[in-house]
Amino acid sequence: TMTTDMLQSKLIILPSSAAKLVCYFTNWAQYRQGAVRFLPKDVDPNLCTYLICAFAGMNNHQLSSIAWNDETLYKEFNILKKMNPKLKTLQATGGWSFGTQKFMDMVAIANNQQSFVNSAIRFLCKYGVDGLDLDWEYAGSRGSPPSDKQCFIALVQDLANAFQQEAQASGKAHLLPSTAVPAGPHCTKAGYEGDKIALKLEFLSFMAYDIHGSWEKNTGHNSPPMRDRERLGPWPNSMWDPASKLIFVGAQATGPGTPGPFTKEGGLLAYYEVCSWKGAAEHRIKDQKVPYAFQSNQWVGFDDVESCKIKVRFSPAGKVWSCVGPRPVNNIQ
Repeated sequence: TMTTDMLQSKLIILPSSAAKLVCYFTNWAQYRQGAVRFLPKDVDPNLCTYLICAFAGMNNHQLSSIAWNDETLYKEFNILKKMNPKLKTLQATGGWSFGTQKFMDMVAIANNQQSFVNSAIRFLCKYGVDGLDLDWEYAGSRGSPPSDKQCFIALVQDLANAFQQEAQASGKAHLLPSTAVPAGPHCTKAGYEGDKIALKLEFLSFMAYDIHGSWEKNTGHNSPPMRDRERLGPWPNSMWDPASKLIFVGAQATGPGTPGPFTKEGGLLAYYEVCSWKGAAEHRIKDQKVPYAFQSNQWVGFDDVESCKIKVRFSPAGKVWSCVGPRPVNNIQ
């Protein structure tokens, strides 16, 4: 399966809308060359409700920066908030490549977890970031033991309680906790109890871009808004309570396709790279209302203006992984 794409279309959310749009900025996008290099200053500050910087790391059970110029990036994020005072910024820690071991070691001992929580507060306050996004992929899976399901609940609760106490002590705005959660029922059941964590969080990012992927023998669109979500049945909503906390992700897909000339990452193509496929055969999966294209031995599922409009109508909240891309981009009204 080669389902690879990164949404580069701009979603215009009307000021009166109650929708939430969570956008991720990847700090490695700054290393791309030419027109596709992307920095915080290139983000439209009025585009997203929440803007998350991916990723921070963990050193000796404490939240730590990874990029050499993270301080500069945070300053640029704060400029965006001056341009749009309603924008909230969060720092994500973890990610797929980060693995599970450091999370496992941190939650295994109470003092380690307390050290992490304290360091998160210091980190966010130091850089003027509004919250922390936990991206443990995944508790209870990928080498993480079943007991980490309860450990993750304790981590979320401790973090949320500490954020509340910090706000009461400082008189400043409440720091925001959030987390990314898996799309697959197996990983969800293995590591997450929605009713125990959802009410403690600002939102949960449901990674619905992994409905299909390279682990399957047949091609399939990574984030179909129709048929496959019907096939999944009610489990996404039934396992997360309240379901209103869920943010459906529908932007980037994963798979072992040939790296693009600009993103240079196997399994990921930017929208502008898909558009450069000269002579590619483009089709639509009619019942899922999403496009795909193929060329030689490459298959890509992606989103276009039509499918994005459908997804915006489908869900009042969404998440874009990631918002980095060249300018200008297509507008979706």
